[in-house]
Amino acid sequence: QVQLVESGGGLAQAGGSLRVSCLASGRSVRNYAMGWFRQAPGKERDFVAATRWSGGTTYYSDSVKGRFTISRDDSRNTAHLEMNNLKPDDAAVYYCEGGFGLRLDMLESKEAYRYWGQGTQVTVSS
Repeated sequence: QVQLVESGGGLAQAGGSLRVSCLASGRSVRNYAMGWFRQAPGKERDFVAATRWSGGTTYYSDSVKGRFTISRDDSRNTAHLEMNNLKPDDAAVYYCEGGFGLRLDMLESKEAYRYWGQGTQVTVSS
């Protein structure tokens, strides 16, 4: 079993930056795809970013490409999402998700991931 705990959410002004982190425990997630998803009130949980392994290709939704950066430190069993030039539409609860053996075509599907955290709130003021 893998437990995921997000941290680092909070309040930022539009144009500002925040970094959210995900700490995994229970086992090494070195061979796990790690993804970030977000859910705004009344909306579906949407894909934000993912990476299949450390140093590997990163994938982003069109809405965050060029502004957000996903990274991971497998020595610390952590993943991070650096969010720059935040917009009010970025406000949501951000979830870290982990999945083993995910194909490329599965990375954007929240159902493909086996583990997820409790989420961390990101609020962006205009």
